[in-house]
Amino acid sequence: MNLQTQKRLLGVAALAAVAIIWQIIAEYVVGRSFILPSVTDVAGAFLTLLGSGTLLADTMVSLEHFGIGLIAAFLLGVPIGILMGWFRVGDFLLDPIIEILRPIPPLAWIPFAIIWFGLTTQAAGFVIFAGAFFPILTATYSGFRDVPKVFVEAGKVLGCDSSLELIRYVALPAAVPAIASGIRIAMGVGWMCLVAAEMFGVSSYGLGYQRRRLHADPWHYGARHRPHLQELR
Repeated sequence: MNLQTQKRLLGVAALAAVAIIWQIIAEYVVGRSFILPSVTDVAGAFLTLLGSGTLLADTMVSLEHFGIGLIAAFLLGVPIGILMGWFRVGDFLLDPIIEILRPIPPLAWIPFAIIWFGLTTQAAGFVIFAGAFFPILTATYSGFRDVPKVFVEAGKVLGCDSSLELIRYVALPAAVPAIASGIRIAMGVGWMCLVAAEMFGVSSYGLGYQRRRLHADPWHYGARHRPHLQELR
């Protein structure tokens, strides 16, 4: 058995163990699915939503919000990161502004998103952008800062005379792994911001919106598909 197969089997075993423990606690310790639904309850609700088409529609809306924010973060984060990481003057000019904005939590931008864009797709995309922008910017900046000097000197010897040529043929290829890592982190942060932003009312559609609506009125869905919830009302 090779290492990759062993890794997958251990991952499946870990997920199965968590599911079994979850099911036991929900059924025999808590005993009330309204407080802690079991694995079978969650699976049944998932299949019901999938069959009704609600889940698919909300997922597509959330993916649209996610795509807008992530693409905007990439289109702005990478060029600004290159500017700051490669040009000293750009770093001196932009670093104070970035350091002021970076500590602001992405969800703190929700009121501004609603004021500026209303309850629109652009508002949700802006909140995701606020969360995904800085990981991409930071990764790009670090990737360009860490380009080995020997690569730069070799590029000059081979005919890269201008900064643009050095960026294109030397620095950018060397920084791609760092940028890819930043994008991966930005996708995780952006998805968390997406669900939270939709829950806080930035959008009238999407997975986060449905989560908030069903949390506010669980009987809208639960009483129709799990009659025992009526006893808790």
